[in-house]
Amino acid sequence: MNNFELETLLNGFLKPHLIKDYCPNGMQVEGKPDVMKVVTGVTASQALIDAAITHGADAVLVHHGYFWRGEPEPIKGMKFRRIKALIEHGINLYAYHLPLDVHPEVGNNAQLASLLGIEQRGGLEDGNPNSVAVWGELPDAITGDAFSALIESRLNRKPLFINGGSHRNIKRVGWCTGGGQDYIDLAASKGMDAFISGEVSERTTFSAREQGIHYFGAGHHATERYGIKSLGEWLAENHKMDVTFIDIDNPV
Repeated sequence: MNNFELETLLNGFLKPHLIKDYCPNGMQVEGKPDVMKVVTGVTASQALIDAAITHGADAVLVHHGYFWRGEPEPIKGMKFRRIKALIEHGINLYAYHLPLDVHPEVGNNAQLASLLGIEQRGGLEDGNPNSVAVWGELPDAITGDAFSALIESRLNRKPLFINGGSHRNIKRVGWCTGGGQDYIDLAASKGMDAFISGEVSERTTFSAREQGIHYFGAGHHATERYGIKSLGEWLAENHKMDVTFIDIDNPV
């Protein structure tokens, strides 16, 4: 497939034009015109690029790419080395941030819900059809400790569990993968029993305790591992592309 045709295909599926984001979505670095092998991963780190080179990839498709709002603009140091490696090996870089978080099928939020057995009900942000914070329900109410164990078993990572009320069981769950910890207050105001995000802040502890909502910090990387993996599987299944997911370890 032509590299620009692939961008058009991904844009049509993920619809980045509908979402205001903090970075460019789509092709970020142009490489060779023909794309046969694609490597997917969470972040376009040097380690992922090196693995893509070893794999003979024509493209890298990630959730976290480059050129974030507010980052230093000069291409030097770490940014230079990454981009230089891509260009020298003719590797196209495609990145989709918020569009991948909110996609109803392959999105990070949707995939996390599927892993944890949560039936998604809607967005937490009223009037926003692309709410990055969502909510849903478990089939049966369970304790905070049991839910923590479930998250650990499905994500292969022990979450940070802040008990928002030792006797409160969990049925209604809000979540936002990645750095969505500040949506905990919105989740509490909507009557959620628990809230999950990837990252945690110092203030999150007191929000959970004082508003009586359980909080689970499950890891930025761990909660966003499955969206990009699912997107790659969609490409392979529906467009017969050679796609390999490479998971670069990240404890954050």
